[in-house]
Amino acid sequence: MHIDCPCCSSLSYANCCQPFHLDKEKPLTPEKLMRSRFSAYALHLIDYLIETTHPSQIHFYERKEIENWAKSNVWLELEICEAKEDIVEFKAFYQNGLKTFIHHETSIFKQEHGIWYYLKGTYPKQ
Repeated sequence: MHIDCPCCSSLSYANCCQPFHLDKEKPLTPEKLMRSRFSAYALHLIDYLIETTHPSQIHFYERKEIENWAKSNVWLELEICEAKEDIVEFKAFYQNGLKTFIHHETSIFKQEHGIWYYLKGTYPKQ
């Protein structure tokens, strides 16, 4: 059975983000980590979001807040604007109630011991 991956890669979930979510593989690039984190929001995989946040930054986030943000929205689409080295600019389209929103962010990732982590995000000027 082919289930499209929530990250909009055009691959099946089983051949895209699921191996990361099941800890069978690690994302080899920041873009793949970004895609897997978007899918984790869409699928409410809160542990994965916490585990893929850099240890130096995790104290800025509360599990309940992450869970509320993930579950209070319907995650519609991920658009990768640009991915280079340790930076990914993206637009995450989501619905809250009857309104659709765009979360536009430039994320910075950091690799430690061969594993990529989300470090922080900035918001481009609109």
